[in-house]
Amino acid sequence: MQTKFLLPENDIPEAWYNIVADLPSPPPAVIHPATRQPIGPEDLAPLFPMALIAQEVAADRYIPIPEEVREVYRLYRPTPLFRAHRLERTLDTPARIYYKYEGVSPAGSHKPNTAIAQAYYNKAEGVKRLATETGAGQWGSALAMACSFFGLELKVYMVKVSYQQKPYRRSMMQVWGAAVVPSPSPDTQAGRSILAEDPESPGSLGIAISEAVEDAATRDDTKYSLGSVLNHVLLHQTVVGQEALKQMEQAGDEADVVIGCVGGGSNYAGLAFPFLRRRLVEGAKTRFIAVEPEACPSLTRGEYRYDFGDTAATTPLMKMHTLGHTFVPPGIHAGGLRYHAMAPLICHLYESGLIEAKAYHQNAVFQAAVQFARAEGIIPAPESAHAIRSAIDEALAAKEAGEARVILFNLSGHGHFDMGAYDQYFAGELQDYAYPEDAVRKAMKAVPVL
Repeated sequence: MQTKFLLPENDIPEAWYNIVADLPSPPPAVIHPATRQPIGPEDLAPLFPMALIAQEVAADRYIPIPEEVREVYRLYRPTPLFRAHRLERTLDTPARIYYKYEGVSPAGSHKPNTAIAQAYYNKAEGVKRLATETGAGQWGSALAMACSFFGLELKVYMVKVSYQQKPYRRSMMQVWGAAVVPSPSPDTQAGRSILAEDPESPGSLGIAISEAVEDAATRDDTKYSLGSVLNHVLLHQTVVGQEALKQMEQAGDEADVVIGCVGGGSNYAGLAFPFLRRRLVEGAKTRFIAVEPEACPSLTRGEYRYDFGDTAATTPLMKMHTLGHTFVPPGIHAGGLRYHAMAPLICHLYESGLIEAKAYHQNAVFQAAVQFARAEGIIPAPESAHAIRSAIDEALAAKEAGEARVILFNLSGHGHFDMGAYDQYFAGELQDYAYPEDAVRKAMKAVPVL
């Protein structure tokens, strides 16, 4: 009985899939915060190379992947698809469960899919240095690796609570040559302002983005690099779903439901968008579930409106499900999901009724992670475990209904550097936390009114 589905070594996608070409309605424009008009390429030029700006606004269905990028992808792509037979038996479910495993990359997650592309395009346009933020460290690690491949310097602003919780992620970045500081830091005006108000601030992705954007905007040799949210980042991740489509054909199955965790939205978009194309273009009946933490519930409890992507309000305004750009989340261990908003494309699909959303507390998520690890052997990252929680619930619902439901989820990274979180779970020290409504209302007062 085959449980692993592999593609030939050279069967890496030759183009990224751009879902914008197939949307029933165009996504809302990105707005300049001063003029309140749609932004143009010149507005983004201080932060991004022109090739990435072109991808950000592209309407072409497929964007060719440079051979130099595909060459680096060959270090770990195509990634495997597994049938979770052992988990199915544990759950005693008639459902068939599959997972696409991105933890086989050198950095241990899906993040290199865009990090490699972004480093390549910056290098091609003569950029010497990049600045970025990272939450749990998967993105910072991936970009550090990519920058080492293409000879770029890198400064990483790592959310302070994760900097303290996950020291070995920091070590990985340093091995690949990056300079890493906890955010908020004294290195930027944005960081100093936050520290002046709250010297013990745990940080947030919004704060770290503000620092990285300021770093890039104030240096001629530096551009900014983002690991999620923006269209070009989601675009690069679609190698995941394109491979998974072929592997599901190998398995002789068709997904009834496609699941992934969401913080900014990139890993889920990477898996889901190629499958969504079949629904948009061919009328497939596939369901799509995006899973987030109750402690940072942007889709399930945020408002759909224009907001800044960072705490210091320096980015363009994007229409997103947001908890408010001043939102500072609690220090849950799914650090990659602690963002105040969500990718505009994911939000547009959610508002269109094409995607469902669910939120879970972290103890339920870790219970699912342990159950999965004991059945399948892979210890998942806390972020990825949100997808596992939803997949298990779908499998149990299929059991209750007597349905042979086919479930596909993205196991976007391993948890080998998250064992401190597992220690806390086993010790009963993890706290379930639902972000209070009054805190959301307070943060929303700072959101612009257009």
